[in-house]
Amino acid sequence: MMRAQSFRGLWRVLLVVLPGVAVLVPPSAATAMRAAGALSPRLAELASPGLRDASPQQQARAIGLTAGGLARRGERVLATVRFEAGALAARDALRRAGARTLAASGPNQLVTVAATPAQLQEVARVPGVEGVTPVHAPVAAAATCPSGAIVSEGDTQLNAQAAREANPGIDGSGVKVGILSDSFDQATESGQGEAIATHAEEDVESGDLPGANGCANATPVEVLSPMSNGSEASDEGRAMTQIVHDLAPGAELAFASAFNGELAFANNIKALAAAGARVIADDVFYLEEPFFQDGPVAVAVNEAVEEDGVSYFSAAGNNNLLDREGHSIASWETPKFRDAGACPPAVRAVSSLNPFHCLDFNPGLAVDKTFGIEVEPGQTLAVDLQWDEPWFGVGTDLDAFLLNASGNRIAESHEDNTEVTQTPVEILEWANASGSPRTVQLVINRYAGGDPRLKFALVENGGGVAAVEYPRSSGEDVVGPTVFGHSGAASAISVGAVFRQAIKGKTTLEPYSSHGPVIHDYGPVEDSTAALPIPEETIPKPDLVATDCVRTTFFASVESGFWRFCGTSAAAPHAAAVAALALDREPAAESDDLRNALTESATKPSGYTSCEVGVGLIEAVGALEDAAAGVAGKSSSCKPPKSEVDPEEAQAPGEWGSETPPAPLPPSNGGGSSPPASQEETLPPVTPRPPRTLILQHPLKVIRTAHRRALAVFRFGSNESGVSFACRVDGGVFRPCPARLARRFPPGWHLVEAAARNSAGIGDSSPARYRFKVKTIR
Repeated sequence: MMRAQSFRGLWRVLLVVLPGVAVLVPPSAATAMRAAGALSPRLAELASPGLRDASPQQQARAIGLTAGGLARRGERVLATVRFEAGALAARDALRRAGARTLAASGPNQLVTVAATPAQLQEVARVPGVEGVTPVHAPVAAAATCPSGAIVSEGDTQLNAQAAREANPGIDGSGVKVGILSDSFDQATESGQGEAIATHAEEDVESGDLPGANGCANATPVEVLSPMSNGSEASDEGRAMTQIVHDLAPGAELAFASAFNGELAFANNIKALAAAGARVIADDVFYLEEPFFQDGPVAVAVNEAVEEDGVSYFSAAGNNNLLDREGHSIASWETPKFRDAGACPPAVRAVSSLNPFHCLDFNPGLAVDKTFGIEVEPGQTLAVDLQWDEPWFGVGTDLDAFLLNASGNRIAESHEDNTEVTQTPVEILEWANASGSPRTVQLVINRYAGGDPRLKFALVENGGGVAAVEYPRSSGEDVVGPTVFGHSGAASAISVGAVFRQAIKGKTTLEPYSSHGPVIHDYGPVEDSTAALPIPEETIPKPDLVATDCVRTTFFASVESGFWRFCGTSAAAPHAAAVAALALDREPAAESDDLRNALTESATKPSGYTSCEVGVGLIEAVGALEDAAAGVAGKSSSCKPPKSEVDPEEAQAPGEWGSETPPAPLPPSNGGGSSPPASQEETLPPVTPRPPRTLILQHPLKVIRTAHRRALAVFRFGSNESGVSFACRVDGGVFRPCPARLARRFPPGWHLVEAAARNSAGIGDSSPARYRFKVKTIR
């Protein structure tokens, strides 16, 4: 994907440097070019005439995502629009451009919009827009499980029924529980493609939801914010409210969608708290949510807990993966970018991406520029790559590539992280459409910047990857933890999942339930400036575990004639329901009191670590007693996994593919050459992008001199080698200049601009600028 830059001024110009000539393009043309630059490469391609009218499936394939990879609202796609300033005031301009504004954040200077591909260029032309990037489809932590009983087993496994019997009249009355998921009563089809089994009206009639049904709780579920595109709804939120109603039938219930973009998710947390919800549960995460700091959703969680006294429960996620030997392999992390000094040939061929600094995955003496991943047949690989730099302060640009076993490129993600997105994240997807396992190879290249800590997670919702090349922690490299985003916030109670009943007398953790811990070393994303670093903080996650694979009236899949709802999505509302019972028992309890009561009374299943189950399984009878007693609570001891093997033995045995693509076959008798066997997967060449100009040396902002003129020295550089430069001084014309510019300036303000031009003749359309003042002293 292309990188782009923008700058502000009374006149906006595009520099096209020809040999010995500097040409100024009129402002209108420059604005059009800048609009293309403000769009992320995927959105720019989506907006192209040849693709914008294609089907969603064709569009997804063309931009390297699966059909469900982009968040959509019918024909519109969701996008995040970043401003330097004035985001809230720009909403009318965005609407005039054809976009629907779904959410906005003044502190973050971000707006979430829904726009058709044909409208994206107009959105990018709105004054003040710095970048327009896609919103990837959110993930709800739901899974499928075997059949079971008719009613929710969580009521008995967590002793909620026993707690109600031991405390007559305690059923959650007087407590409002908020639920955040995809939709409530908007689905028309079940997850199995048939007409949905029930709607909310039938659930009320049967007593599975509160309302006018003759039961004690006659208050219907309050819907604050529906899912904006009901055609994609599954009503997972309605299933979550059923679980809460099973355990805490007297509690009032409220719902707000978390599927309208990340900013709307954060706003709906605040809306539920403002509506009086003292307990909130969610089961959604966005791939863009940061690994190494609290993002906008986590900030909203923190505010709800710390300012509104909410007890917040978040599904830990279904992202743990086990290989054939039982290793947890769903993430890989290294404390520092290890530069291999070279890249595989298929990546090195993409010259516009500076492909010479690929990551060395091997913690030992050997160098390994690829990370092998075995993808199961018919499954989609989703790689969420992030590095340890703060939002709005990103100085490093990493790119992700996927090669097949033969060494050919088959997928890639190369956002402009430093200029367009200002988020340290690349998301890569690839679908194995074959009927057999396929080995692919991940490559991570440093386009520009430093050597930060980095981590990637395989976000597979419990399956799809059978093995990886580096399955065990070794040296300083860490393998396994997958709790991230707002579920990793210290104020959130992250909930893992255990199977609904004991197996051979033992409580069993679901194999997909995500493990911790979480590492933060930057402050939260509170506005559009980079957060300051903080001392490295290890946050033990998950906090607790609760029941999953329980019955509902309609969700999520049928096993032996019964609907079963599995995953940490089901565990979170179980935990929230027990908290509602505890609040009914002790209305004066604060959020810290409830956390302490739940953790102190929890029972830890045998055979599991704190990074798998936190302090243990929720136990409602003890939780209600401890809420009234004001206990201190227990803390998890989860720490990052220790090195399991010597670095020289970290690599798994077996063949993990070739870094070198096969040479073309010799011409056949009919002339020409035969294509490689994997030609259908090989990506086309990447469109060259302009170089980026850097000012490596400049004078002070104020130069004081006793003379008529002062000497100012500049030194220019670029992210590419072999470039030439053109310079403009004080609004004149661009002229060729050396990499070291020395010039004397009279008193007053001055502006020096420089633009690089690479060996392919492509010039930087956004020159680097430096403004300074010469002041005479007497």
